[in-house]
Amino acid sequence: MILPIVKYGHPVLRQKGAKIESLTPEIKKLIADMFETMEDRHGVGLAAQQVGHAIQLTVIDVRAVTDRPSWLEINGRPVDVAENMPLVLINPEVTAVGEPVKGGEGCLSFPEIFAEISRPESVDVRALDAKGRPIEFRCGGLLARAVQHETDHLHGLLFIDRMDKKTKAELQPELDYLQAETKAELKKK
Repeated sequence: MILPIVKYGHPVLRQKGAKIESLTPEIKKLIADMFETMEDRHGVGLAAQQVGHAIQLTVIDVRAVTDRPSWLEINGRPVDVAENMPLVLINPEVTAVGEPVKGGEGCLSFPEIFAEISRPESVDVRALDAKGRPIEFRCGGLLARAVQHETDHLHGLLFIDRMDKKTKAELQPELDYLQAETKAELKKK
């Protein structure tokens, strides 16, 4: 089922997600719905907060993006990124490994807003997968950017929090408009 995406200005986007203690049928359904929603919106990642759930869950799939390469290592060995997609990360822990690099980012909760964001080029990730099994990997490129972007969501951080001051100031009118629009919709409900 395609879920509505929460837009900037909705309080759930600023909530730190609760750890997932067990893989309930509701969580499994939410994972499936999040993948369907992400694919419908042509996204590469989606965090639970973006569909109204303040829990530590994100889904990622970078296969559709061919102009921004990704790499992935499991147990210190390079593996095919496509063969390991899509990814479900439950309760992820992310550790920066590489130097910060700038790269373009957008967000499904910020329609039509894009900016260059500086993030570490590669990261180490520990999480549980869709079956509740522990997974560990190192990744870089777009996959590392997506992992960091989505993990930020799980902690109530947004990509606008990572923008440099000049970029954020330039986008402020659009951000204010989106936030006001979202708050007006919430008042109607």
